[in-house]
Amino acid sequence: MNQKALVVALHPDDETLGCGGTLLKHKAKGDEIHWMICTEVKEEDGFSFERVQSRNAEIEAVANLYPFDGVHRLGFSTMKVDQYSVSELVNKVSAVINQVQPMVLYLPFKSDVHSDHRVMFEAVYSCTKSFRYPFIKKIYMMETLSETDFALSTKEDSFVPNVFVDITDFFAKKLEIMQVYKSEIGAHPFPRSLRNLEALATLRGATAGCEYAESFMLLKEIQK
Repeated sequence: MNQKALVVALHPDDETLGCGGTLLKHKAKGDEIHWMICTEVKEEDGFSFERVQSRNAEIEAVANLYPFDGVHRLGFSTMKVDQYSVSELVNKVSAVINQVQPMVLYLPFKSDVHSDHRVMFEAVYSCTKSFRYPFIKKIYMMETLSETDFALSTKEDSFVPNVFVDITDFFAKKLEIMQVYKSEIGAHPFPRSLRNLEALATLRGATAGCEYAESFMLLKEIQK
């Protein structure tokens, strides 16, 4: 049976950094893939008209490259998610989840260093109760370079993967998509460099016994 997968990206590029290869693999298997973009750059928040336009162009290009079956933009201001009420966050997230009815959810890691990631994780996870959202069968947290790797080095805040997805056949396409985000990548040792993406995929692949892999933490799986 084909699945529906929904990735929660606080900022455009999180989806590609965290599970781009896995999303491409879903698509190759005939699954539906959906993209929830939580935040926007806005002129009223100090971003230039040109930056807003270029970001929208990046989103459109990336949406076509996967291609996504649905792009769902919540419209919260970037770097200001903690200024919204919990009820507003939950209501918008719940509306999308009920519309898509995903079987598989990919969420940001709960202890990512960016406050947007942590706040939205709480809001999204509250929308996964099985008696309200019975269609959700698997929930993963993903590893996002420049956020997950800078989490606190304590046991409860460490990313300890227990699921590995072989993305060897899709890694080149992941890098191609990541390069659409021209303002988000940089030269090594910047965390979001193509070299670092390959290094992490190589490390996770070595653990999984393949060339390249993405890793996740499984939070919940319901089997019948």
